[in-house]
Amino acid sequence: MSEIKNPNKYLGNELNYITKVLEGESWSATGGSWTNSLERAFAKKFGAKYGVAFNSGTSTLHAALEAVGVQPGDEVLSPAITVIMDTTATFHANAVPVYADVDPKTFTMDPADVARKITPKTKAIITVAIYGLSPDMDPIMDLARKHNIPVIEDNAQAVLSYYKERLLGTIGNMASFSFENTKHISCGEGGMIITDNEKYAESVRKIGGHGFKNLRAEEGRIRLNQDVFQNPHYKRHDVLGWNYRLSEFNSAIALAQLERADELVELRKRSAQNFIDVMKTCDYLVPQHLPSGYVNSYYTLGVVYEGRKSIGVSWEDFRKAYIDAGGDGIYGAWSVPYLEPMVAERQFARRCPWVYDRVSYAPGLCPVAETIQPKIMQFKTNYRDVALAEKKAAILGQVIKKFRQR
Repeated sequence: MSEIKNPNKYLGNELNYITKVLEGESWSATGGSWTNSLERAFAKKFGAKYGVAFNSGTSTLHAALEAVGVQPGDEVLSPAITVIMDTTATFHANAVPVYADVDPKTFTMDPADVARKITPKTKAIITVAIYGLSPDMDPIMDLARKHNIPVIEDNAQAVLSYYKERLLGTIGNMASFSFENTKHISCGEGGMIITDNEKYAESVRKIGGHGFKNLRAEEGRIRLNQDVFQNPHYKRHDVLGWNYRLSEFNSAIALAQLERADELVELRKRSAQNFIDVMKTCDYLVPQHLPSGYVNSYYTLGVVYEGRKSIGVSWEDFRKAYIDAGGDGIYGAWSVPYLEPMVAERQFARRCPWVYDRVSYAPGLCPVAETIQPKIMQFKTNYRDVALAEKKAAILGQVIKKFRQR
């Protein structure tokens, strides 16, 4: 089988747009237009009223929590299988993470456990689309409305995913996306918040832009009137903010990527399907369940590995056999967040001791997540040539056949 190389991901207008930024007069998001163009194009793509660009998909979460009014000591619900950033964003807001267990087949937030974990202190719910698959949003939104709790969709791994024919990102009060290097749309680092709520949009823009008072829901530039801005008596800041702005360079790259979003997502979906088809030949690679009416954009393909029980091969040995045969690396799922040393050893408490004096976490909080997390394999889907995905899936098939013949 001849060698197939993964094409460069930047095959659209990226270089053209970067050149235009270099030729322009402003490279700052506070005075340029590329970031503003990206925001409007992204919001339009998702049918949202407002888009606000950020320097990462983590700062988006922190800004969203601040915007909905999360205060020190408030509780924020998030799932027990996700990256640490949902937890750290909560700590950045001086709030307390509370973890909901997950569905063992979809790996997504279990609405029944969300209901059990809501308290009078719960001031936000972060839902997470794991590997590109939406949680069961309807019951979560019903709970949120019942208790008047805002919902922030963490869609860092989901672009053009659907939940019951509704585009993910349009269901919660706000939605957060990531443009980190491995994501569907990537510019190295970056993120986006979309919302239909003007108050939230203006708030997150100010929080991410040093609290400049003239920032608005639709406008991120601050130097629109030089006579006013340059006056020594001008007062600039009316809220506490951070510097979470996305540069014109990153925005230009992300805009070019957004233009190809449908194509990039389709490539991941087709790549994932090749692996899913091969996995049907064994009983110990169980892909993430796709409920009826959902569309998974497959940031990666999540699989529960039951090979130790079925064929007597450990997770590590199966991964090694796949790599030795020419397959790409298989990633394990991130540790359950509250079992990470930063959380388990209460390092976070140093930030705000009077808030976290009685807050601690221990094994057993979310037994389903703790059981399946060590078994999860994440298979790569970021192939820009489906023929390469077919080749890697065929190699996986050979490894499955090898262990079947032992």
